[in-house]
Amino acid sequence: MGRLEGKVAIVTGAGSGIGRAASLMFAAEGAKVVCADISGAEQVTAQDIGKSAIGINTDVSKTADIQAMVERAVTMYGRLDVLFNNAGIEGPQAVTADYEEADFDRVIGINLKSVFLGMKYAIPAMLKGGGGSIINTSSVAGLVGFPNIIAYCASKGAVVQMSKTTALEYADQGIRVNAICPGVIWTPMVERFTGTSEEARAEFAASQPVNRFGTSEEVAALALFLASDESSFVTGAALPVDGGFVAR
Repeated sequence: MGRLEGKVAIVTGAGSGIGRAASLMFAAEGAKVVCADISGAEQVTAQDIGKSAIGINTDVSKTADIQAMVERAVTMYGRLDVLFNNAGIEGPQAVTADYEEADFDRVIGINLKSVFLGMKYAIPAMLKGGGGSIINTSSVAGLVGFPNIIAYCASKGAVVQMSKTTALEYADQGIRVNAICPGVIWTPMVERFTGTSEEARAEFAASQPVNRFGTSEEVAALALFLASDESSFVTGAALPVDGGFVAR
């Protein structure tokens, strides 16, 4: 207990899945948590945590919302130590020639532009406090290709490269930047991919060398490590949490 004692963290996509699990875990380890989401469920997460958290409704693709999110954290808690850029969507499935431009733009805005905006506005606040840790959610789809989800793969691959670039820029100023690359994690996103088909779900699970889905808590545990001072020598990394998927 207390691995994040005295730290202030922002978690985007905090209403469900990995973001909710990380918010609860960060708070349990002593952090003050700003739970950000567009769904309204961020308020539920914050209420479940209690007085050490607040919820803020945030469209992470919009500059004004990201600015307000960072400002709220600093105004409420006096500093910012951790940013977990976790919000994301999968987008529709289609081969490249059939992929709609509007769908591409939406996925890039939520999955990629939001990470840029989060870092852009969080970094000055972190520098004032002497440093911090930024954790960006990529995917195994940012490391290897998958058919029919070009926008998702493009956005997640770019998240890895942005994380590496920003890590190098601020390595000597106390800010660490890392990407985590989840595999098939049982979240609402994976539920949408598989639908209600038990066969599809079994195929997804069997595609993992460990022969099961990962859990949101397993991904959140890595985020917690990266948020904590235990990872003080880790920056610029893209770390799979995938049951061995990309090791093959």
